[in-house]
Formats: sequence, C-alpha cells, structure tokens
Amino acid sequence: MKIRTAVIGAGKMGAIHAKVYNSLPQSELAAVVDTDVSKAKKLARKYRCDALAECSELLGKVDAVTISTPTISHYELAKLFIENGIAVMIEKPLASDAGQGREIVELAKNRGVVAAVGHSERCNPVVQALKRLEISPRFIESTRISPYPFRSTDIGVVLDVMIHDIDIILSLAASKVERVEAVGIGVIDPDKEDICNARIVFENGCIANVTASRLALKTERKVRVFSRQAYLSLDYFGKTGTIIKADTDNIELINKIRQLKNGGTFDLLRTDWTKLVHYEKLQIDDKEPLRLEQESFLEAVADKGLTPEVSAEQGLAALECAEMILACIKKHKWD
Repeated sequence: MKIRTAVIGAGKMGAIHAKVYNSLPQSELAAVVDTDVSKAKKLARKYRCDALAECSELLGKVDAVTISTPTISHYELAKLFIENGIAVMIEKPLASDAGQGREIVELAKNRGVVAAVGHSERCNPVVQALKRLEISPRFIESTRISPYPFRSTDIGVVLDVMIHDIDIILSLAASKVERVEAVGIGVIDPDKEDICNARIVFENGCIANVTASRLALKTERKVRVFSRQAYLSLDYFGKTGTIIKADTDNIELINKIRQLKNGGTFDLLRTDWTKLVHYEKLQIDDKEPLRLEQESFLEAVADKGLTPEVSAEQGLAALECAEMILACIKKHKWD
C-alpha cells in the first residue's frame, strides 16, 4: 500500500522534494501546497497531483508531508499536521528556536506521530560511508563556504548551513556539548551573521572546529576527522574521501619507530611516508541524499519500529547547539 504524501512549499527545495516523492515506489504524491497558488499549480501539473493554497485542505487526505517553507512557519505547520496524526518531514532547521523545537518533539511523541528533520547532508554518501567506519573522533574540523545564495534570508549562516555540520558532528561525537566558543559577523545584513567560526567542546573530550560562510567566491564543503583508528579527509561537495592509518604489520614502520625510541634518527627526505602508512580511498555509494532521506522517512511512517535518518530529537539537539553558538556570537558582538 502506497503512502499518500504532499509537499508544503513550491519553491526550489519544495520542487526537489516533489520530484523525489513522485519517483519513489512507496509514495503517492497527492498534492503540492503553496500560498502562491500559481507556483503550486505549475508543480502540480508536472506531477499530475492537486494544487492547494491551504494546508487544512490536506487533513484526512494524506499520511505524510514534507514542510519546505521559511523557518518561521515550521512550528505552526508541524503542529497542525501532528495534531491530525500526519507524519512530518521538516526541512532544517526544525524550528525558529529550541523552545518551539521542544514543543514539536513532545507533541509528536505524545501523539505517536513520526517527525523527521531534513538534514540532508547526513544522507550525503560521504557521511554514510563515514558512519559505516564506526570511528571515535577526538578532533573534527569542518569547513562549509559558498557564495551568497539569496535564499533563507530570514536566518543567518548558522541556522542556514552550519547546522548541517553541527548535526553531523553531534552524531559523530556521540556526547553532550560541554561548552562552545564562537565569533560571527553580518556583512549583507548586520543582524544576520554571514560568517561564523565555532569551537565545540564535548563532555567526552572530543573537540570540533566549525567554519561557515556564505560570502565566499567558491563552494567548499570539507571535513577532517582525527581519531585513534584513523585520520580522514572528506569532501562532501566532491563526494570523495581518504583514510590514513598506521599499518601495524609494516615491518619498516615498526623498525623506524623502534629506531627513534632508541635515540636513533633517519633521513626524512629520503623516506617515502606513503609506504609507512595504510592509505585508501573511502568507498562511497553515489546515492541521491534527498532520496535516501525520504526513503528513510517513509519507512519509519510505514513501520513505527524504525526511525528516520534524522529524528526530530536529533534535529532539536542540533538546534540547541546552534543557539549556544548564536548566544556566544551575540555576547561577543563587534561594534
């Protein structure tokens, strides 16, 4: 039996969500909703579904919706659908603030309704490959920069793009945040930070350094992970990654370490470092992140024993950490 789905918001992201829903065998795209009915109709014609102006018209007609609207509207829309037993996938961030996010989480829990958050970068093939390695990071360095997108102008760079990395880092660190330090500045709009750097310290000792900017001349989305198991260098945008770790069976490496411990030296210039360590390309399955995200969501809708890729609880944790960063920026605001 197919799950009846709908997309709220006919903008760029809404159009992508509609396309994926329409292509999934377990989904029946029933409608597109937008206050701008002409936008909704244009998208609905493409996928042969209904075009609606009011979300209330969906009640009793669908099983699950994706909310792809400005952040300020997430809370009220999520509340409407959850109270009527309809599962929700909410584009990141979960809500305008953590208070609203907590209400969404509690409401979904009390009503037994699936609530997921669209942190699609968690579904990036690189992140999925990283998850399979089951490493325990000690230090994470993340960079996400791009030209100004001329969208999401109601929020700053932290809630717009850095929150992707916050979510990934929280899942990797697997620990509570102890404290954050951050600095950010608004250039396009003085009240909305366009550049931010944050340092997140976790209770288990892991430390993350995160940089985000929407004023760069190029697009770059990279992360480096230091752990006892390996050093990893990953490129989300290029969908590539490398793993470097000590080759404990390498006799030459063992002898050189023993030589150093005994006070000896060797010629670094004549040493081929690549032969002393294990170096490999990360095996990556090139699957569309949004497709994986929606498949996971619909699987959880069909089977309540499963959880979506990013649950509302995890989306709330990312939002709470983002608010700690924003509070730090405000505290150290430049004149």
